Amino acid sequence: MSRFAQYEPGDYAKEHIRITPATLADGRDFFYLDDEPEFVSGERTRRLDDPRELPYRFAPHLDADGVEVRYQAPQMRRDPLTGDWIPMATARMNRPITAGAGATAKGNPLAARKPGDPYQDGEVPDTDYDVVIFENRFPSMVQVPGVPDEVGYVDGNPLWQVRPAAGRCEVICFDPDEDGLPADLPVSRLRTVVEAWAFRTAELSTIDGIEQIFPFENHGEEIGVSLAHPHGQIYAYPFIAPKLETELEHTEAYFERTGGNLLHDLMAAEIEAGERVVMRNHSWVAYVPAAARWPLEVHVAPLRDGILTLDELDDQERWDLAQMYSTLLKRGNRFFDRGDGKGMDLPYIAAWHQAPVRDARRDHYRLNLQFFSFRRATNKIKYLAGSESGMAAWVSDTTPELIAARFHELGPVDIADES
Repeated sequence: MSRFAQYEPGDYAKEHIRITPATLADGRDFFYLDDEPEFVSGERTRRLDDPRELPYRFAPHLDADGVEVRYQAPQMRRDPLTGDWIPMATARMNRPITAGAGATAKGNPLAARKPGDPYQDGEVPDTDYDVVIFENRFPSMVQVPGVPDEVGYVDGNPLWQVRPAAGRCEVICFDPDEDGLPADLPVSRLRTVVEAWAFRTAELSTIDGIEQIFPFENHGEEIGVSLAHPHGQIYAYPFIAPKLETELEHTEAYFERTGGNLLHDLMAAEIEAGERVVMRNHSWVAYVPAAARWPLEVHVAPLRDGILTLDELDDQERWDLAQMYSTLLKRGNRFFDRGDGKGMDLPYIAAWHQAPVRDARRDHYRLNLQFFSFRRATNKIKYLAGSESGMAAWVSDTTPELIAARFHELGPVDIADES
């Protein structure tokens, strides 16, 4: 019987990945995902107790005047003009920032614990790890015990709905090497990351009130990352995010009009056209979409129909995804050439679009990854100015065909060799 509510490991994960739950000192959930044989077998174990003396995460605290103040749960307010829910989490102003010009802290909370290091507020209890997952200490959304998920009104006016931001935010650390790059990880480690995405997608989907599971990765100082350690995040939204809502409206309308699956037909059309396909293996295809917005944008889709979420991938598809993702990251780092042939560490966002948890339109959706970068040249960033930010009316600085052509210039893709 599985130790988890919904996650069931496949044959590979049963033999090669061990998931060990723990609890951090303030009550947050924590998981080790080990892929080293001695830990998978149980010959060695990780440290499970958190040595920090942290107060319970939802405990009241004393303000500057010594007055006890209740935990302030994040809230979200609905924009009457768009229907979008906007989470508001003031506690995030206090999170440590260790990367970029605005760094406010030394040390790395995502690194393994270092005995004798003056920085001892790290999130990982052990002195080493393979992959770890834990609840974010400074979440944008969190379910607070005793706080009912009820709609209220700002200033008592029904124009402005307000609710608790009763979602969940988790962090996934891809590797213990704090100076490493995701592009440099071995495929076997990225296979463990893929398992982590599937594991959390399955488990978070069982939480009451969660409507969408969004694994994503922010990488690079230009993107705005506050911690340089190779890691990603998972947001479990208590609503359907605006981007997915728009896609669901179009995929549902397409189904009603044609009886087909829009995402499948887009993928098939790209494969037939061929020009914008940048790589393919047994289970996945990667292409620059015909209406790409970003100066570097690649969508990755499973070839098999009927896959709505990451936990529905089989073992072969998870391995093939790890290989393709590795190749995509390497190719992305070679996309812009400084003239020395070495490329650069590409700033990017990798966003997993999955079918919503409960919405009836989920059956006409399809799993896909949308990978993109703000960089538009070796020394230039695409800034979202008036048209994009003010009106969400995109103006592209290039064409999808030119993006694909640049990938093709990097030479034929042999995913097994590049990974």
